[in-house]
Amino acid sequence: MSTNSEVKTEKLTAKDFASDQDVRWCPGCGDYSILAQVQRTLPDLIKKDKEKVVWISGIGCSSRFPYYMNTYGFHSIHGRATAIATGVKIAKPELDVWVATGDGDLLSIGGNHFIHSCRKNIDIKIILFNNRIYGLTKGQYSPTSEKGKITKTSPFGSIDYPFNPVSVAIGADATFVARSIDRRPKHLQEMIKRAGEHKGIAFLEIYQNCNIFNDGAFSILTEKDTRDDHVLVLEHGKPMIFGKNHDKGIKLDGEKPMIVDLSKGQYSKDDLLVHDEFSDSPVLAIILAHMTDHPDFPTPIGVFRQVKKETYDQGVDRQIRDVTKMRGEGDLEKTLFSGNTWEVN
Repeated sequence: MSTNSEVKTEKLTAKDFASDQDVRWCPGCGDYSILAQVQRTLPDLIKKDKEKVVWISGIGCSSRFPYYMNTYGFHSIHGRATAIATGVKIAKPELDVWVATGDGDLLSIGGNHFIHSCRKNIDIKIILFNNRIYGLTKGQYSPTSEKGKITKTSPFGSIDYPFNPVSVAIGADATFVARSIDRRPKHLQEMIKRAGEHKGIAFLEIYQNCNIFNDGAFSILTEKDTRDDHVLVLEHGKPMIFGKNHDKGIKLDGEKPMIVDLSKGQYSKDDLLVHDEFSDSPVLAIILAHMTDHPDFPTPIGVFRQVKKETYDQGVDRQIRDVTKMRGEGDLEKTLFSGNTWEVN
């Protein structure tokens, strides 16, 4: 009989992250896939102490997410999820803080909070459910709806130019930026894991189908007979090849991308653009982000850019330590009764 007093800890599973609440999204909604992939991936990220995980959401279909996760959570107010998540992370830096949000919630009323979360490099993970429509309020056009989109609030077609969420995140200096699709579960799991492992702001855009108000918005990227010719999977250190027969590639002409045919012998893999997600310069990531502006180009999915720098919560902690070392421990009562004070009788 062994004398070792070893304590065996069972690995967490997807079921450990599933709450007892009935999931109330429309049947067929892409949110189900996102929920499933998050629950399947978190056990690889959170080895124990799932009590250290917290999900913050705003308002929208996606913002019901915290109810369905068996973790701490906060269903907050419209557009303010990233601001509240920032407060949680600063107050409790030991927590793993995640944000579930939609394209209307994050990029309309929440746009200002989003860009400042990115520039500050707050150590939170933002999962954007992008279905290019307002679903909870029944089908109005959103900040990511395509120009000309006919909806209840744009009956003659939207005249707005849409936001490119990946481009916005890169432009605001987010240190991790990626994209996936609800109907590519393995790829989505990988991107969630990569985002969770990143130290700093991690932004993951997920193309998600709303089968009630915007059904088929991404069908060309998900249907078996079209997806290979319209999706470019980004892999670090590998040439950018796509197509059913892997016979198409992306080459740069200066800073302008172009599609080349590899089957005719004029171009080879050696001529193609090689992905570098760790580049110090954001130029490549921006070029890739804007490929979605042109219908002839494939849609890139994967990690666009990942860099390392001090996070906001690390900076706060460092500053407190430096100031304390320089000026000593603070005295709240002394501070309150110093300077210009007066007494009211």
